[in-house]
Amino acid sequence: MTNSFQKIKVLLNKKAEFYNRPSFIEKDPIVVPHRFTLQQDIEIAGFFAAIFAWGIRQTIIRKTTELMQLMDHAPYQFCLQHTQKDLQKLVNFKHRTFNTTDLLYCISFLQFHFSTNQSLEKAFTMHGYDVENMLIGFHNYFFSLENFPPRTRKHIATPSKGATCKRLNMYLRWMVRRDEKGVDFGLWKKITPACLVCPLDVHVARVARKLGILTRRQTDWQAALELTNNLRTLDKSDPVKYDFALFGLGITEHY
Repeated sequence: MTNSFQKIKVLLNKKAEFYNRPSFIEKDPIVVPHRFTLQQDIEIAGFFAAIFAWGIRQTIIRKTTELMQLMDHAPYQFCLQHTQKDLQKLVNFKHRTFNTTDLLYCISFLQFHFSTNQSLEKAFTMHGYDVENMLIGFHNYFFSLENFPPRTRKHIATPSKGATCKRLNMYLRWMVRRDEKGVDFGLWKKITPACLVCPLDVHVARVARKLGILTRRQTDWQAALELTNNLRTLDKSDPVKYDFALFGLGITEHY
């Protein structure tokens, strides 16, 4: 191990330890699913918080909270048992380019899935446990209902289109990673933390390139894989714990 690589490992371990703590929750979109105790509520609230996760974090939290209020703070029950009158409450909901059409389709999918499954984990693992296959399979499954709105496709990324899939990889981190820190939920047991892919956005990519653990110029799926493979050399069993470090360095410390 070279001295420079050792320095990177020390830095990222230190920053991961610093940011992966309960105080991180309050200012991050993960705070919304943390308000629930029922697993299905956590999964659904987390799904929307992750899908909304582009832009200012305070806005993401505010809009996800608004949606949970419209769902009477019981998203699982709402998705399964809503009436047309209930859906009428959602007609003016919008977050950036995500609008009512997208929201109603998401609810239709969640109602469809949860009518025969106890967890959203199954929606990701029906095509195996490799993350690339999971995300491609989830995308295909998500849009398997009849008459899905084509516009909604842009909100559910897939590696088959070269996307980084940052928001879905973040959602998987929330649901799969498990440690004693209390930030990530670790609800899903069939997927191992070792196979996860690091959520990659412009901030994480900038820091990773500055540190030399990402060389690919495009910020795409291949870049996410390259970064994750390098993070596995630091911790093969839990590479995405370094998402805390890279995100903190990029957003909070403007590294």
